[in-house]
Amino acid sequence: MSTESLRIVWVYPDLLSTYGDRGNALILARRARQRGLPIEVLEVRSDQRLPATADIYLVGGGEDGPQALGAQRLIADGSLHRAVAQGSVVFGVCAGYQLLGNSFFAKGTKCAGLELLDITSDRGETRAVGELTGDIDARLGIPPLSGFENHGGRTHLGPDVSPLARVTAGVGNDGASEGAWRGKLLGTYSHGPALARNPALADLLLRWATGIHQLPPLDDTWSDRLRSERRAAVAAARA
Repeated sequence: MSTESLRIVWVYPDLLSTYGDRGNALILARRARQRGLPIEVLEVRSDQRLPATADIYLVGGGEDGPQALGAQRLIADGSLHRAVAQGSVVFGVCAGYQLLGNSFFAKGTKCAGLELLDITSDRGETRAVGELTGDIDARLGIPPLSGFENHGGRTHLGPDVSPLARVTAGVGNDGASEGAWRGKLLGTYSHGPALARNPALADLLLRWATGIHQLPPLDDTWSDRLRSERRAAVAAARA
């Protein structure tokens, strides 16, 4: 494996870290280390300059106020845009997913997003809370999505992005599709944390970041048991 450290940035943990999304950084770091990949995880607060040369950026969930402030500071900083232009991976969850788009609503006000994904988000009539599952875009080559959603937003995809998954349980974007992706940018409403419940998704991000198309397999017995338990719970709820 490469001797150069893989740099992961957890973006604005003081604003965007709701529902255990820090776990995504922990999962990525662990799965990289288990394969002998040197790893460096940076937690960059909203009063700090974001590095523009990291390999993976993680943007988590947050309430309306912190989401709006986070978007403003990321736009003013500009480093995430430079990183994307250089080929970095970005993974956004819930509020972090919405702010990657063109616009979103926070406390009834339309806010400008980062315009990195061709999506817009507004408010739904009801809040989406509960298990979220879906069949992931076959081009990504990974198993179905398993997660937990808790959001009031509805997200509309433009022509320049593809849905991450087709919903089989829950709401996601609009009851039909869930999340969005383009190139090395990917967003989802799935908490859980998402990468703990979807290790293949974590490995996809690692492959994108490293260029290693065939990562050594890991023992995913425990995560497989979690996914099986969640699938059974969704099936039981439907019954």
